[in-house]
Amino acid sequence: MLKVEHLAKRFGEKQLFEDLSFACRGGLILRAPSGWGKTTLMRILMGLETADAGSVSGAGRMCPLFQEDRLIPHLDAVQNVQIVCGDLAAQKITAELAAVGLGAKECCLPAARLSGGQKRRAALIRALLAPGDLVLLDEPFTGLDEASAALAAKAIHKHCAGRTALAAVHDPLGIQLLGWPVLNLTNPAPLP
Repeated sequence: MLKVEHLAKRFGEKQLFEDLSFACRGGLILRAPSGWGKTTLMRILMGLETADAGSVSGAGRMCPLFQEDRLIPHLDAVQNVQIVCGDLAAQKITAELAAVGLGAKECCLPAARLSGGQKRRAALIRALLAPGDLVLLDEPFTGLDEASAALAAKAIHKHCAGRTALAAVHDPLGIQLLGWPVLNLTNPAPLP
């Protein structure tokens, strides 16, 4: 179980969160307007940013989907997933990419030639198939139309079952598609 206790983070005069505490097993949505600290909280969980106060425990090995897709431009979608999940067969990866709407043709293109939405789905599958205890999804539906977002949500549900997952989401459609409990960072109330 992921536990965040009394976490605080400020940048200069801007306090992002103060005395933030929650525990999570299963899926949880982090909700807040842009600039309120969703990405910073995820970066703290990953050890890429330092909190001013508080502690995090139970994170284990993490599988992140960053705001930027971070695909290797000259590798195709399947190869980009294999970088993280090397022992997974290309056929299995291709099937998972197809489940989020990437056809065989798109799977063979260098990542640099994919559209923004195609890159997002490839990066999402890479995070979901990576072995780990905690899945961190920073705006997983960015650049996706409603139909693609629904396919992405289905994949998230499939691959996050039995794992702890945090998703930074601000749009109502994404929140509805995931259907997980919501932690509002602008007014964090303790979760049940």
